[in-house]
Amino acid sequence: RDAANGSAFTKFKSMFPGFGFAAGYKILQRTYKFGGQPFVKDYINKNHGPSLKESFGPKIGSVLASGTAGAMMGVGEIALLPLDVLKIKAQTNPDALKGRGVMEIFMNEGRGLYRGAGWTAARNAPGSFALFGGSALMHHGVFGLENTKEATFAQNFAASIVGAVASITVAAPLDVIKTRVQNRPFDAPESGVQIVRNLIRDEGPTAFFKGLTPKIMVVGPKLIFSYTVAMTMINWFNERL
Repeated sequence: RDAANGSAFTKFKSMFPGFGFAAGYKILQRTYKFGGQPFVKDYINKNHGPSLKESFGPKIGSVLASGTAGAMMGVGEIALLPLDVLKIKAQTNPDALKGRGVMEIFMNEGRGLYRGAGWTAARNAPGSFALFGGSALMHHGVFGLENTKEATFAQNFAASIVGAVASITVAAPLDVIKTRVQNRPFDAPESGVQIVRNLIRDEGPTAFFKGLTPKIMVVGPKLIFSYTVAMTMINWFNERL
């Protein structure tokens, strides 16, 4: 509203609230997740791979190793939670940040910036498991690859579509709760349990999947792009180093 009477640049800028927080968060998140997951997966395969493959078979064992590594990385993402919280508040509750510098917010709010950490971890674990597990299922089950490092760009792209859709869908209910916990004013927090109760009472169970289709349409392509480029570049470097 404030930008309605401003210059063209002001109007354009108002379309990207929280851009700085969002950019910082996404760059760090994608680098951490896609860069770290292969190392965790290699550790799991080295130390637990034989027992997984013996218990579930070679293909499912590989899928479980990849998914578990993704879930572990997903839980670790809560270290970046303050940037995610500030991004959400800038987009949904900008008055909470108005007139305050970044350092002032960090100093004054402290642990409050980690509000919703438990719900974030609960969302990230299954979501990241589905992303990497779904992609691995395509690599091993559909394309018949023994090692995902052998995947082509097209195979990574196809696998990322399955993984991204599965990840967004699985994480949707907890994502709704997490977002509502985080967009509350700093001085008026609300617990996740209370939000769940109010959600079921006022909006019904289907509210947990509210916005799923536009989320898949908006977030899906970004996740597909990130996964495809990251896995292709990792394979490229592995071949040359």
